[in-house]
Formats: sequence, structure tokens, C-alpha cells
Amino acid sequence: MQNTLFLLCLLASPLALYASVRPYKHYRGSETAISTATPVPQYQKVGLDLCPTCIQFTGEAINELLNIILNLGVVGSCGKVCSALEQKTGSQALGLVCDLLCDYVGIDEFIKLIQKADLDPFYFCELIKICPIFDTGDATITQLSVTPASGPQGPKQIAVAYTSKNGTGTGEIIVGIQTVDGLPIETGFVHDAQPAGSYPLSLTLKAEPDPNCDPSQGFCEQWLPGNYSVTVDVCNGECGSAHPNSKVYDRKTTGFIITEN
Repeated sequence: MQNTLFLLCLLASPLALYASVRPYKHYRGSETAISTATPVPQYQKVGLDLCPTCIQFTGEAINELLNIILNLGVVGSCGKVCSALEQKTGSQALGLVCDLLCDYVGIDEFIKLIQKADLDPFYFCELIKICPIFDTGDATITQLSVTPASGPQGPKQIAVAYTSKNGTGTGEIIVGIQTVDGLPIETGFVHDAQPAGSYPLSLTLKAEPDPNCDPSQGFCEQWLPGNYSVTVDVCNGECGSAHPNSKVYDRKTTGFIITEN
């Protein structure tokens, strides 16, 4: 118990800042197309909630940590692993979180759980007992719309709402766009474990070419005229994960049209 309280005190200031300035998202296709116009629904807990920080850290670091553990062979200490992570990523914040979480469980357990999680940040944070497990939750998407539903290139608002009868576990909301030219655009947002209730979310979609996209570094979405589909998943744990405590609560799809300018 004393170790847990000590960890909470250590994490309170620097990691709260880390979580607030670098919210967890994962992208495929475009890093700027989808953003939150209103905050992702979160349950206002009393006291510290380290779960989102753990998920964000693991989402950014777990692949690098697996490679570091593989390359180091005999690891020896938390400091050795976390210093290597900081050097490889150039992030002092990641090194700090790594040190604190690793010291919390010990180097042997830390390595075992990183390997067991197999690139699933939600599962890792449940294994390390930072995130709660709640497998009897539910969610039903009650609204999914795009405004304007038809029009030229430009910003669009995606309205999402879901309800839960039993509450939800910690999970993610995935928003995916199927584009005319086949370039997939997908963004994920963490939602806390929540009590029963209704939860609205407003997103902004920049349905226009990104002037900062460098075609030499990858494909750039052109937002050509035509029909687009929007799919939203609300999940317990990581959407699509085969690990325990993971489930797609609900999925809904709608569409919009981009017309000639």
C-alpha cells in the first residue's frame, strides 16, 4: 500500500502534465484529419487517475521497449531499459514514466508484462494494475451524423453519442474514414471506465488536402469528389484486440458526399 501511495505522489505532477499535453491517439493515413471539437467523454473521478497516462505511455513506447528488451538480452535493471528508451525516442517524459512503472513492479515483472501484452497498451495497463478491469459493461451508439452531409471540400462536424446501461470498462473510440482514393484514415481516442449514462462527442474532420503533407514521406489524402463512409467503434480495451478484457461494444456507419468545388 505504501509503495502504491508513493507511486501516486511521484506521478501526480510531471505525468499529469505529460498526459494533458500529449493525449493518446493513434492514426493511420493522416495525422491531422480528425480532432476532437469537444472533450472525449470522461468520468470525473475523485483523486488521481493514472490509467490514461499509462495507456498513452504504452501506446508510444511498447514497440520500442520490446525491441530494446530483445536487443539487450540480459537487462539487469529498470534504469538500463528506460535509459535506452529515452535515448532511442529522445523523450525524457517517456523515460520518466518507464522508470516509475518499472520500479513499481520490478524489472522482471515489467519485462514479462511488456512481452505478454503483445503491443496492446490497454491490456498492459490492466496487467500492471493501473487500469481497472470491467468486463460486464456495454455501450450502444445512439447518434452518428456528419454535417454538412453533402458539399465541397472543407471542415465537417461528426456528432457521436452512445449510452451505457451497465457502465463501461476503459477502452477506446475508433473513428475511421473510407476515402474515394482508398487511403484509410483512422484515429483513436481513449475513454475512461464510465458509469451508466449517455455520452456525446463532437469531432472535426478536415476534409481538405493537408498543406503540410509531404508526398515523399507517404500518401497524401486529396479528398476527391465522391462518397465517403464514416465508421465508429466504441470498445472495451483496444478495439479488435484478441486479449482478455477486450470487446467491441458497438459499431455504426454513416456517410457523406464531397461535391465538385
